[in-house]
Amino acid sequence: MPTLFLCELPAEAMAKKSPWKIPLVPSRLALLIAIITNEASGNFVVAAGMSSDGTLTLRQAVSTGGIGSHGNDAGANGPDALFSQGSVKASASGKILATVNAGSNTISVFSINPSNPTDISMIGFPVGSGGEFPVSITINSAGDTVCALNGGAVNGVSCFSVDQQNGLVPVAGTNRMLNLNQTTPATGPAGSVSHIVFSEDNKQLIASVKGVPPTPGFLAVWDVADNGSLSESFASVVPAEGGLLQFSMTIIPGKNAILVTDAGIGFDVFDFSSGTNASSKSSVVAIDGQSATCWSSFSPNTKNFFLTDIGTSMVTEININNDLVGTVVKQYDQGKGVATIDNDVASMGNNDFMYILTPNATALNVLSLKAPGDAQLIQKLDIAGPASAAGLRISAANLQGMTTFIAQ
Repeated sequence: MPTLFLCELPAEAMAKKSPWKIPLVPSRLALLIAIITNEASGNFVVAAGMSSDGTLTLRQAVSTGGIGSHGNDAGANGPDALFSQGSVKASASGKILATVNAGSNTISVFSINPSNPTDISMIGFPVGSGGEFPVSITINSAGDTVCALNGGAVNGVSCFSVDQQNGLVPVAGTNRMLNLNQTTPATGPAGSVSHIVFSEDNKQLIASVKGVPPTPGFLAVWDVADNGSLSESFASVVPAEGGLLQFSMTIIPGKNAILVTDAGIGFDVFDFSSGTNASSKSSVVAIDGQSATCWSSFSPNTKNFFLTDIGTSMVTEININNDLVGTVVKQYDQGKGVATIDNDVASMGNNDFMYILTPNATALNVLSLKAPGDAQLIQKLDIAGPASAAGLRISAANLQGMTTFIAQ
């Protein structure tokens, strides 16, 4: 059984960082995979090291100094507690990892040791997220700005600069409201916020909001000024006809366009080449038999997108051509009822590997993306056993997030 080294902050240190840390078993390569426990008793980043063949070994769990939470889902207490993608995010350029603490309305940032990336250390202290029930994080391409998406009764976005000594510092003119009629914790999934990303050129900040059928959701787009501030108001961009529940957003490289998963039908393509006005290349594409397609990532080597469905536990490979026409390439069953949610892709040389959180199995699935249409399952990494042995509390209902880091 893999060893998980638990670095736990004592109760009295939950409000302030403790310098105490358990020594690590060194990773062989400068690679990191991370998720969060998102427990109300204490939120932890669980870090795994990646080998050259793409397989994982759990290394340690580090307290975020905050607590997790679970959204109101009509009492189901199901997986995907935050109704979101991007609850934890790493930046290779900034050598940082940031995470939400949905239950304490804070976000935390960690430095990453590039020679041993599972060695993460909190910078400063957790800071207020600028609203309530933060669920998603994005980091700009320079790795020096972190923005959070809040989905509770006080909902919207806020951005922070990264001070390597003091942690996160609020950026003036970035606390912007969505003014959704929401609760804390958020009620959803329908009607809740989903994901936050920077545009490919970092000149816009974009948040996705799910609709309440039959009313479709939308993307909220703020312009980013040279000083990092955001436009006072956002442009609301609706999907093409048939779009309903906008969830994760994955940039379509070089196209000024975004693939957006749509839990109500499959996925949407938003084309911004003509600005935030509706474009003839925007489209909605159905995935036959889908239940709730909500998470997505892009594979640079295969040039395809990989989407996960929490209801069918299916990975769907998608191709978007030069004309922004999307088609299904192939589907890959991950096991009945495992609830495939957050995912990310890491590239090593000519090989891509996809990492998928399967909370109902309390495991991580690893796919080798050898070529288009040829994804192979190479590992199912148990989380529950090592976590239990280390005294780390986890539950299928709360596990969340997925991010990868490869040292530059």
